[in-house]
Amino acid sequence: MDKRKAYEFLCGYMTEERQALFQQVSSERTRHLAVVVENLYQPHNASAVMRSCDCFGIQDIHIIENENEWEPNKNVSMGSAKWLTLHQHNEQENNTKSCLEQLKSQGYRIVATTPHRDDYVLEDLPIDQPTALVFGTELTGISQDVYDLADDFVRIPMYGFTESFNISVAAALTLAELSKRLRKEVANWQLKPNELEAVLYEWACASVKDSKSLLKRWVDGTAP
Repeated sequence: MDKRKAYEFLCGYMTEERQALFQQVSSERTRHLAVVVENLYQPHNASAVMRSCDCFGIQDIHIIENENEWEPNKNVSMGSAKWLTLHQHNEQENNTKSCLEQLKSQGYRIVATTPHRDDYVLEDLPIDQPTALVFGTELTGISQDVYDLADDFVRIPMYGFTESFNISVAAALTLAELSKRLRKEVANWQLKPNELEAVLYEWACASVKDSKSLLKRWVDGTAP
């Protein structure tokens, strides 16, 4: 299916205001940064991270499910899931390893967030290369597999007694800083034309009622 033409067809079932909003928001979307969450066991944390991804224009979130199965909390995510590209990793013996190796093969640099390594602070982290930011489980942080596969580590400076931020807070602080830097420092950070077409198509499918049946009728030549 030609997703550009399919999107144009579905535009006939959306208001001009909705179409304009899609164009505006998609122009701020990026795949230069991606987010990976590993084995979170509290659904509201994963959902809060998804909400932050949407707010800061991050299109891709990778959810690693080793022991814990991800279940979205709609009250927290506020519908953000349907505007993101979700990659669930739950079919391999070691989902962490397969996810990170896949991202590396796609040209991503793996940067793990941890208060226990002192490599970079957010202001100094190089972001010239596509970067996947890994956030670990709530209690113990990133796993040994992430330590072994990470290219670099980043920390958020802390000045209190508590050892670490909540995962959703850490993600929000990290994305706020790096998405701001991305727009100032990195060329061609926005979606490529083919990626933009695919994202607009997915958003239209999520937005238009009965989009699947409408598209089937469009392909069959029986759509109104």
